[in-house]
Amino acid sequence: MFTTFRNCILEIPFQSQKPYADPFNQVELDVLFTAPDGSELRVPAFWAGDHNWRVRFAPAQTGEYRYRTVCSAADDAGLHGQEGIILVHPYNGKNPLLQHGGLRVSADRRHLEHADGTPFFWLADTWWMAFCKRLSFPEGFRELIADRVQKGFTVVQIIAGLYPDMEPFDERGANEAGFPWEKDFSRVNPAYFDMADLRIAALVEAGITPCIVGFWGYFMDFAGAEVLKKHWRYLVARYSAYPVVWCTAGEALMEYYLAQNEGTPEERKRKRQQAWTDMVLHIRSQDAFCRPVTIHPTNFGHEQVSDANVLDFDMLQTGHSGYTSLAPTVDNLLTALAHEPKMPVLVAEVDYEGILEGSREEIQRFHFWSCLLSGAMGHTYGANGLWQLNTREKPFGPSPHGTAWGNIPWQDAYRLPGSAQLGLGKKLLERYDWQRMEPHLEWVSHPQTAEDRLRMYAAGIPGEVRIVFFPAGIAWIAWRGEMKVLSLEEDV
Repeated sequence: MFTTFRNCILEIPFQSQKPYADPFNQVELDVLFTAPDGSELRVPAFWAGDHNWRVRFAPAQTGEYRYRTVCSAADDAGLHGQEGIILVHPYNGKNPLLQHGGLRVSADRRHLEHADGTPFFWLADTWWMAFCKRLSFPEGFRELIADRVQKGFTVVQIIAGLYPDMEPFDERGANEAGFPWEKDFSRVNPAYFDMADLRIAALVEAGITPCIVGFWGYFMDFAGAEVLKKHWRYLVARYSAYPVVWCTAGEALMEYYLAQNEGTPEERKRKRQQAWTDMVLHIRSQDAFCRPVTIHPTNFGHEQVSDANVLDFDMLQTGHSGYTSLAPTVDNLLTALAHEPKMPVLVAEVDYEGILEGSREEIQRFHFWSCLLSGAMGHTYGANGLWQLNTREKPFGPSPHGTAWGNIPWQDAYRLPGSAQLGLGKKLLERYDWQRMEPHLEWVSHPQTAEDRLRMYAAGIPGEVRIVFFPAGIAWIAWRGEMKVLSLEEDV
């Protein structure tokens, strides 16, 4: 019998009693968990190396669970037909992810919330390559966590080892145990993911939700769809019991920088859109915990798939050109918010602070406030030097296309002022029922328009609270005494 607490991770080991030449590819193991109310979850187990398999489970109910293993090798008594009991007690700790449960889309489809209905404010940071050894664990990783927790960040976007801006198996992408896959993509390297486990667990222990990106989109060409589906089953088996969010791929429609591709661009786009739709459905078929699924785009997330209904929320990427990205970011956000099917929307990549020595803190403030006051479900920040983990001794260097984005080391990048200022913005919004706020441009004298996005933004709850933001670039409105808040309710 095992004992655990509600929403907490329980790991159960199994050991095969038969030899296998290639256990990762020859054996598939699932575990059926029956809850106290009689409902059943089928959770994939993962190969942990040699003869070892493990399953991770997070019970959502208190009481007695029963489990039973189902293995593709039905004659392996160590893996097939194993049974047991789990006794689950209430969780009495203070971790919000365990107190309130994992994330889901709210009933109004405007934001995310915990399993118990508690609203979840998405303020994410971008640590794309933080599984690699260039960010030391535990020292460097926990230094970053402590800073982001203090500032109020709630999510970290992190890639599961198959990275952008480098060739596959570039040494810059290795962690302490090497690479996530053998170099012919024949099987995973469990030791790599053992090191990744430590990082995922550290984030969750700190109350930060990992947004796990499976791989960069062009690995569809390097590895093929079937390998990537195995990669995703493995990720689901390792991490679905944690309160995570799944991001199917990064820049999903992007082709490799130096690729020579056949067919027309439109033909290749349609083919990839269908492949990513299939991949999202595959993730859902493996994940008994139903964690939210999205996809990171080259522009709009909903355009990366052939059927946007497969996504839970829409990610946008809107450019890294500083001031010239400001208006297009709002344009794209409003386009996505009007798109059907309706779903929560956020800008998941824009203007990393310090990229190419630009996009400083006033750019970060504009993106945060213009997006949040226009209806976004949250916002993702990024800092150049942090996403690619420059070290003081050796910056990341150029991407395959030849450009290097900047050499600031991660230890300096996380201290750039924009991250603290966005944390203050979140803290202000959380004084109120931010999840009920809606845009109200009729409340201000000089509202932003499609022709001029650098004017006033306003949102709030009628009769309760109003928040107004205007960029410094329109200070002339204030200088002339023309900035006005309109139609204030009496006695409010």
